[in-house]
Amino acid sequence: MIFQGKIETGKRSGVTILEVLIVLTIIALVAAVAGPRLLGYLGRAKSETATLQMRQIGNALQLFYIDLGRYPNQTEGLGVLVVAPPGESAWSGPYLDNSDALIDPWGRDYIYDETSEASRPTIKSLGRDGATGGSGEDSDIQI
Repeated sequence: MIFQGKIETGKRSGVTILEVLIVLTIIALVAAVAGPRLLGYLGRAKSETATLQMRQIGNALQLFYIDLGRYPNQTEGLGVLVVAPPGESAWSGPYLDNSDALIDPWGRDYIYDETSEASRPTIKSLGRDGATGGSGEDSDIQI
């Protein structure tokens, strides 16, 4: 086979710095618009996870109540759902897989209050800020 074409020399191919800057600008604009929305979804997901975890703890408390005829007292706390209280032969747990289920998505223990006005104890998370009150991600979650 004989090559009959003309070979050009001296031409460069590639992208210019202007093209790279335009692409980077577009990426930055997309990130600026999408970033806050993604962070909002993450915050809402943590709140929803906390609610689901507290419902699971509530179900475990019901099983504890069925077995022992009482809810855990304030001294025992929620840890009694994982480790048997001393001297309780009716305990049929563990009612939760492990003690990690007793920690909220922000890394703090759930608050257990067996002295509440309700007929059953309450479980509470203080939200992202770890303080009472707040709004949005910082709001308290209670069941």
